[in-house]
Amino acid sequence: MLSSLRKAGSLARAASAGQKRFLSIHEYQSVKLLNDYGIATPKSIVAKSPQEAYDVANTFGNLVIKAQVLAGGRGKGKFDNGFQGGVHMVDTPQQAEEIAKKMIGAHLITKQTGAAGRICNAVMLAERRQPEHEFYVAVLNDRASQGVVLVASAQGGMNIEEVAAKDPAAIITTPISFEHGLSKAEAIGIAQKLGFTTEKAQSDAADIFINLYRIFKDKDATQIEINPLGLTTDGEVLCMDAKFGFDDNAEFRQKGIFALRDITQEEPSEVEAQKANLNFIKLDGTIGCLVNGAGLAMATMDVLSLHGGNPANFLDVGGGATPDTVKKAFEIIVTDPKVKSIFINIFGGIMRCDYIAEGVIKAAKELNLTIPLVVRLKGTKEDEAKQMIKDSGLTIIPFDSLDEAAEQAVLLAA
Repeated sequence: MLSSLRKAGSLARAASAGQKRFLSIHEYQSVKLLNDYGIATPKSIVAKSPQEAYDVANTFGNLVIKAQVLAGGRGKGKFDNGFQGGVHMVDTPQQAEEIAKKMIGAHLITKQTGAAGRICNAVMLAERRQPEHEFYVAVLNDRASQGVVLVASAQGGMNIEEVAAKDPAAIITTPISFEHGLSKAEAIGIAQKLGFTTEKAQSDAADIFINLYRIFKDKDATQIEINPLGLTTDGEVLCMDAKFGFDDNAEFRQKGIFALRDITQEEPSEVEAQKANLNFIKLDGTIGCLVNGAGLAMATMDVLSLHGGNPANFLDVGGGATPDTVKKAFEIIVTDPKVKSIFINIFGGIMRCDYIAEGVIKAAKELNLTIPLVVRLKGTKEDEAKQMIKDSGLTIIPFDSLDEAAEQAVLLAA
């Protein structure tokens, strides 16, 4: 029982975290954004074909070629064609072309992508710059201070969570005034604490800190992470890798940023659900879930888990769902070949149960559903909804008890 409770809790947390969808952009797009704000990076060009990679390499000297996939751990990843590593050193145009052939069109699998990986549609070729020292810097929202902070460390180029765990004193956290940003004096102070020794390096690093916050504020970012920030052997301070996240709620005023979205890097079913204004997150189980309200959806997942089942998704149809919305939700659920049963758990407060019943009946008939449906409807128009289901002639298994309904859904998916 204890292990089931832990498992249920972890599913609920996953779903809760997944509801917050922040736009991420590719590294080559991040580099352009940094450059637009006067922040120095190694020179780089994106290539979307092996021939383009060859042409770019002809104009550069020694290069690094990086697969453009929205996932961490690219360097240690593996492509589904067997090619190892999403980051490679390149010395010749021929080598750039050969590596690009193996990357572009293949799926890169890393610790963050899951077993299916994510498709690589482009590579970025960047000049190879030798860092004398690598630092870490990030701008993000801080719950404790309820404001924006700049987080920095002299131990860059590695997993910052591990650094924080092993040596908390290595992390320098500086609150930033939302209205005024960082002053040059404050930014130079941070650079000095990090160990930049020359006046030029301190000033260059300070300008980067100041301009990172400008991007954060101007573009409604939720996170900017530079790892590493490099001090090169010739004394330049460069952002050598960048990760951005942007607030989806700001899409209405950040059209340029959101035009950079690459839906090939996202779960297709989640993209479809978003178009229909459904809160949907794909999971790995066998029981499709259709619920109204995020809290009830998480509770439903918990109960399924306690009875030994595994939810195939988190799906909150919301309080304003229509029969057509419910039908669309079914279409998304049944595209998952692992789904063996579907559990519909509705509490009719704002949502009318008869709307859900109408959508369920419509979907079952039009989609020729063969997957068993377990339905629990409580609340507004409950009696009418139950009668509609009874009169439909469809094999829909109704329940009043949440426990009994969940147990039946688990049995049918076994």
